Formats: sequence, structure tokens, C-alpha cells
Amino acid sequence: MSSAAPTLSLPGDPPGGRRAAWVWGVGVAVYFVAIIFRTSLGVAGLDAADRFDVNASALSTFSILQLLVYAGMQIPVGLMVDRLGTKKVLTIGVVLFTVGQLGFALSPSYGMALAARALLGCGDAMTFISVLRLGSRWFPARRGPLIGQVAALFGMAGNLVSTLFIARALHSYGWTTTFVGSSLAGVVVLVLLLLFLKDHPEGHEPPPAEHAGAAYVRRQIAAAWREPGTRLGMWVHFTTQFPAMVFLLLWGMPFLVEAQELSRGTAGALLTLVVLSNMVVGLVYGQIIARHHEARTPIALGTVATTALLWASAIFYPADHTPMWLLVVLCLVLGACGPASMVGFDFARPANPPERQGTASGIVNMGGFIASMTTLLAVGVLLDATGDNYRVAFASVFVLEAFGVAQILRLRRRAALREREHHVVSRVEAVHVPA
Repeated sequence: MSSAAPTLSLPGDPPGGRRAAWVWGVGVAVYFVAIIFRTSLGVAGLDAADRFDVNASALSTFSILQLLVYAGMQIPVGLMVDRLGTKKVLTIGVVLFTVGQLGFALSPSYGMALAARALLGCGDAMTFISVLRLGSRWFPARRGPLIGQVAALFGMAGNLVSTLFIARALHSYGWTTTFVGSSLAGVVVLVLLLLFLKDHPEGHEPPPAEHAGAAYVRRQIAAAWREPGTRLGMWVHFTTQFPAMVFLLLWGMPFLVEAQELSRGTAGALLTLVVLSNMVVGLVYGQIIARHHEARTPIALGTVATTALLWASAIFYPADHTPMWLLVVLCLVLGACGPASMVGFDFARPANPPERQGTASGIVNMGGFIASMTTLLAVGVLLDATGDNYRVAFASVFVLEAFGVAQILRLRRRAALREREHHVVSRVEAVHVPA
């Protein structure tokens, strides 16, 4: 894979350095807080069920609606980033997800709480694509895979805050105090964003682009979708991300507490293990892909296969309860799902020029969240239909994994051929670019 093509439209490769790390770090801080807000329901699911007096299907609706808004916003957000720039989009996102978290804290009814989570999902949707775009504007293209994995690592650190601190705060201080207090983090990152974030370094302004209303939008989306690398990236993201997302976002805690009869403390420790594994694996995957681009597909498919094997072993274990050692291994493997999903962006990045990166990233990012949303709904419905049979409900994961793998296998050769064509064109053009 070559990243030369996307960078030739700029006056030169961005320099990176300390200032780039600082500016990008502000964007990552926004994403970090967004993840805290997104995953806070994962440790508060049982509390939310009691507070709003809802069953499993209604509880899953919180996360489904949040992810539905998130997934639906990905292409519009990508277009916004390409047109308005990172700072404006992130500013809107911070305001929306902070108001959503505060509204969730104060909601007196299930309906109002749903509206608050939808607002949170809308703001959350504006963060990750913006951070990816910010990294591509401030760092050399060869750093792309590692920069993406590090951004995801800090996002998982936000998940770690949820599992360690939000859960304890709920137990110690109650619902309203915990969620109102956490919403203050949004105010802090908003101030940092307004004071310090810039879209790009001086001398590296993107080329001007014409934005002709609806026609421009259609062209951007169509051009990005025509690239096999964009579609392959979406299906990689679809297939790899959702098992861990479903486990962390909502159903992991109820599964461990209700089906496995573990204490909340032990269940929280296992969720924390998923997050810690994600952070370690993310650095490893980022380094491997940065050095060996041909490892992208084996990493994605290998992660899917290993996840499916451990998931099946855990839920179909021939006893009433799965042994702790197997739950630990499952959580370690689930930690690889997030880093593997980042591989999807590494397929889309070299397939699209700079002015289309946001749109392409939005298409890719839709994949995993559509799969997560579908599985969250399926698990909730199956739990209600089977009297809380987690074996049946969790088996729905295999359907989406099989479908996603079929799409990856169908597109990988076409994407590889197209990528080689881009690489050849880039080398030819680079020869004619004056020093």
C-alpha cells in the first residue's frame, strides 16, 4: 500500500513534530471524552433498567438509538469535515454530546432519556472522523496506520474510565450526581478545542474545492463508494468491531452478572480487561500494519476467526457457568476487535484523495456501528423471547460475522488490484512533481 497519492495534492508532506502532537492531542481529548459518554451506559445498564423500569428490549433501545444516530450521521459528518474543516465540526460535536450527557443525567422519563442518548450519539458521531482527518493534516502519511491506532487507544482509555470510575461513582454517589459530574468533562475539552486546535499547519492548506450543493454531495459519496478500498474498509469495520462493542456497550455486564452469576466488581474487572487488551493490541497492530501493509487482511480475518471461536466456546460451554479462565481469554480476544476494525480505514485511506478522506472515512465507520446496532437489537429481542437465554441471544453474533467475512473475501482482490493501480500512478506523478 502506498499513501503517496493522497499527499501529492498538498504542498508537501505534513511535518509532524511536537506542535502536531499537541494539536492532534486536543482532538484526541475530545474523542476520549466522547467515548466516556458513549460507554457510560455499558456500566449503568442495570441501573438504567431499574431507574426507568424497562425490560431488556427497551434497555437495548438506548444503545440502538444512539448507534442508529451515530451510523446515520457518518456520511453527513464526513462531508461536513471535508467542507467545514475539523475545528468547526468538533465544536458542534462537543456541544451536542455534552448536552446529551447532561440531559441523560436529568431525564425524569424513559422517553426523555432516549432523546438525550440520541443527541449524545449525534455529537459522538462527529469526533472520530474529525480526529482521523486532523491526524492526516498534521502528520506524514506513513504515520497514518499508527496515528489511527493511537487515537483508538485513547478512545479505549475513555472506556476504561467508564468501567473503573463511572461504575464506582454510580454506586457511591447515585445516578444524577455521576452523570452531571461527568458532563463537566465536555466543557473542559470545549475550552481546549476553541483555544488551541487548528485544522492544518501553516503552508499545508488543502486545495480549494468546489461545493455545489446537492450535486457536490452526490459526487463525493459516489466517488468514494466506487473505490473498492472504501467498500472493503467498510466491511472490515463491520465484521471486526461489533462483538466487543456489543459486549462493552450494553450486554457484557448483564451477561456476566445474570448468566454467569459473577459479582459486579468481578464483571467490571473483566470489562476492564477488554479495554486494556484493546490498548495493547492496538499498538501492536498499528506497528505491524505500518511496516507490513500486506498483513491487513490476515489481521482482520484472523481476529474475526479467533473471536468467533472464543465466543462460541464461552456461550456454549457444557456447564451452567463458563469457567473464569475461559471468560478471561474471551475478554483478551475481544480486546483485539477494536484495533482490527481500524484496518478498515487503512484500506480506504490510499483509495481516496485528501478532499474525499472525510467522506470515505464516514462510509467505513458506518460498518461496525450498523453491525453493533443490529446485534444489540437482536440480543435484546431474543433475551425477551427466550426468557433470558444468553446462549441463544449471543449466537446472533455469528450471523453477521459470516455475512461480513463473505463480503471481505469478495472484495479483497478487487481492492488490491485498484490499490496497485493507484500506487503506479502516484509514482509516475511523483517523478514529475518539482522539488
